[in-house]
Amino acid sequence: MRTEAGVAAAAGQESERLSLSALAASGAGSAAGPAVEPRSLRIGMVHLGLGAFHRAHQAVYTEDAAAASGDAGWGILGVTGRTAKVADALQPQDGLYTVLTKAAGSREEDSSARIIGSLRGVAFPGRDTPRVIQALAARETTVVTMTITEKGYPRDASGHLALDSPAVAADLAVLERDSRRPANSDDAARTPLGLLARGLFARYRSSGAPLNVISCDNLSANGSVTRTLLTEMAAAGGSGFRDWVCESVSFPDTMVDRIVPAATEADRREAQTLLGLRDEGLVVAEPFGQWILSDDFAARRPAWELAGAVVTRDVRPFEAAKLRLLNGTHSLLAYLGALRGYRTIAEAAADEELAAAAAALQAEVLPTLSPPPGVDLAEYAAGILARFRNPALGHTTLQVAMDGSQKLPVRALGAVEDLLARGVVPEALARLVAGWMVFVYRGRDAFGNELPLQDPLAEVLAGKARGPQGGLVDRMFELPGVFSAPVAGNPGFRTAVAAHAAELLGSLSQSP
Repeated sequence: MRTEAGVAAAAGQESERLSLSALAASGAGSAAGPAVEPRSLRIGMVHLGLGAFHRAHQAVYTEDAAAASGDAGWGILGVTGRTAKVADALQPQDGLYTVLTKAAGSREEDSSARIIGSLRGVAFPGRDTPRVIQALAARETTVVTMTITEKGYPRDASGHLALDSPAVAADLAVLERDSRRPANSDDAARTPLGLLARGLFARYRSSGAPLNVISCDNLSANGSVTRTLLTEMAAAGGSGFRDWVCESVSFPDTMVDRIVPAATEADRREAQTLLGLRDEGLVVAEPFGQWILSDDFAARRPAWELAGAVVTRDVRPFEAAKLRLLNGTHSLLAYLGALRGYRTIAEAAADEELAAAAAALQAEVLPTLSPPPGVDLAEYAAGILARFRNPALGHTTLQVAMDGSQKLPVRALGAVEDLLARGVVPEALARLVAGWMVFVYRGRDAFGNELPLQDPLAEVLAGKARGPQGGLVDRMFELPGVFSAPVAGNPGFRTAVAAHAAELLGSLSQSP
């Protein structure tokens, strides 16, 4: 049932902005939540990377866990990345925001709105580094989660800390200085892991209490990757600090899954109608959600399993299935779909030829996977394609196509290497790689519309792509940070990629 405020919003009138006081005064319309009283929560968790995915995933699981367990110690301090935009949007709302869940339909009842109240503070490192360090050092904080994307982990080609990165060097210099004298915490951190390392150093110097650091990014063995990089960073703070990180900080591997497209103005209007209040922090998500965590914790944590998460001895089978079946398919539809002029993943997945290519990729990688406990991989794969066809989500091909140089190694090239080791040249995966190369090379779709290249290696990629069309594949295979020697040096795979690239380029040249 709609409130008067909801009717006013539907009629186009300006609504009051979501906040604790507005919620208390007007109610939440037809929206649910929060599941806990926000004012009752104490901050016990810091999250780095306060984007839409965290707000639709870990923050929801954490609120549900707090509600199910009655534990009020799981308020979250959310820390943004490169800009203050999200913090500035959520601060006036007292950290409240709405998750608009959209099923595969166009009817009003196919959408539902829920207000989340687990976010109890927001910060931007550019101006709030001291506050974040203080929260990381607090004994009451026992969990740090991260969604900083693949490019937030500064690694060199060997998987170790990228010491040649100016941002990493700046953070290490501050950490080294702080190890020799009282910290000057006014220095803004340059990288998320640098910020975390400085917070851990402050914790080491104060209470020395144990901590769980939980990466929720799409990286194979994401906990192990984080452990390696932070331990190498910790060396700048001295051997005692490095040893403490090794002994007192846990880095469980995880796997996360939920499609969270960018919110549109239409989504904001729909949420305002349901809520009766204006929400500048709205996130949109599909109904599906999954969180798998390895049972490796050094300190107390929310009872996430009460909220539907799975805590298991071994995350690797779940992780591999998600990266190769879901993320790999996502990337294929993104590159091939964008080149054909499709704006959304749903449009690309509805194309029979692209859907067949996606299914072929899944069939190709299935033999490289070990079934996770209780999971039928064939059903899981079919469910992925059904999720991608959900037109209500509007997940754009360009959004998924971002950062391909970081995504392809974990989403596709590991499976390529496994199959080549078995003597199999994977044609569907070769088509995906060719699609990425052609996407980089052309920069335009079949109708001449620009396809902007958003990638941390954008300048390097543009340089490799520049040149005769016939040498494109050979030039791209020279990227050592993307292609391993077994993949780049396999003549059969190079031939397959070249054939698919030539076919794609030929078909695109004939487009209007």
